[in-house]
Amino acid sequence: MNALLPRTSTLLLIASLCGFGSAQATIDPTKRALALSEGLADKALKQQLQSCATADFYPTDFAIAHRGAPLGYPEHSREGYIAAAEQGAGIIECDVTFTKDLELVCRHSQCDLATTTNILRTPLAAKCSTPFQPATESQQAGATCCTSDITLSEFQTLCARPDRSNPKAKTLQAFLLPLQSPVVADPLACGTLMTHAESIELIDELGRKFTPELKRPAVPMPFAPGFTQAAYANKLIAEYQAAGIDPSRVYPQSFNASDVWHWIESHPTFADQAVWLDPRGRSQNFSSSQADFKALRDSGLRIISPPLPMLLTLDNEGRIVPSDYARQAKAAGLEIITWTFEAGDPTDPANWMYAPIHSAMTSPSEVLQVLHVLAKDVGVRAIFSDWPGTITYYANCMNSSAALD
Repeated sequence: MNALLPRTSTLLLIASLCGFGSAQATIDPTKRALALSEGLADKALKQQLQSCATADFYPTDFAIAHRGAPLGYPEHSREGYIAAAEQGAGIIECDVTFTKDLELVCRHSQCDLATTTNILRTPLAAKCSTPFQPATESQQAGATCCTSDITLSEFQTLCARPDRSNPKAKTLQAFLLPLQSPVVADPLACGTLMTHAESIELIDELGRKFTPELKRPAVPMPFAPGFTQAAYANKLIAEYQAAGIDPSRVYPQSFNASDVWHWIESHPTFADQAVWLDPRGRSQNFSSSQADFKALRDSGLRIISPPLPMLLTLDNEGRIVPSDYARQAKAAGLEIITWTFEAGDPTDPANWMYAPIHSAMTSPSEVLQVLHVLAKDVGVRAIFSDWPGTITYYANCMNSSAALD
């Protein structure tokens, strides 16, 4: 049985590892869900969620940690992964890319080091593909610093920082912004970077499952003799095999359908949990069809992972309901994992995650109504979240067989 989450978590493990002060040491990972419930328009859902305020909570595979817990911690940091586990995420993500010497590391993008690490404040800035350039009238401030620009040993000298920057900055100091977190009063400024192998070891120690995403290379492939796309995909799987991880605990994922088919064909013990991250959500005039989903299922795909806006729409009365895509995928026998909960302001018209249902997002609290529809009406298998505690609270409170592992 999964370990019980403390009702009021003090996050002592995180505090001891990271040297946090008392403000961080008293964070309650389920507090945010209760606060959000206060503004719910659906009074029955509000009452049901608030009735669980004193309940005990267990980890759930319904909650997937998206890059850790980036609403309050640097993404893909050791500290963020631990925070996600403390919040009850049953599955934790490592986005996988590679260094100059072909070692796998956890980064959301191969070339995001300029904003997600402190590289620009170190001598390694000289190795960046494009050095820092301040903003001008015709160009935004920025730099291009890739994991493939540096070796693993150099990567490990850096620290993780919040992915926040000012594109209008005239100086480096103004370019790198601190995290303004709604859940952590004094966010960690320098977290511990992780290799893929280290993430496997840590997540295993935390008793959680794994969802590595093979990131698109930002360099031509093969990057080195023999290091083809297939070799890259194989190396990801090989690190779980070397660590003795049961394939049933691993959900390898990619936006590149060829990666997914490669895993299904070449690594059959991992095939049932290979996840295709459907990239078609931003395509203009995209429309799904029952035949399309049936063909995917017949070809061996079991889990499809579209972004949240592909699954939801509004009915004639303005209520949030499943989209045609959601109904067709389920009817074809595909399981659905979606992303990303707690990403951005849901009331902001520019937030594409809620574009199809924007008129229903009258307050931040309505994300709980979105969560309810995804769980009960769409029947998703799991949801990626930037703050997994909210989903943990919901899944435990609703006591749904669809929500709990």
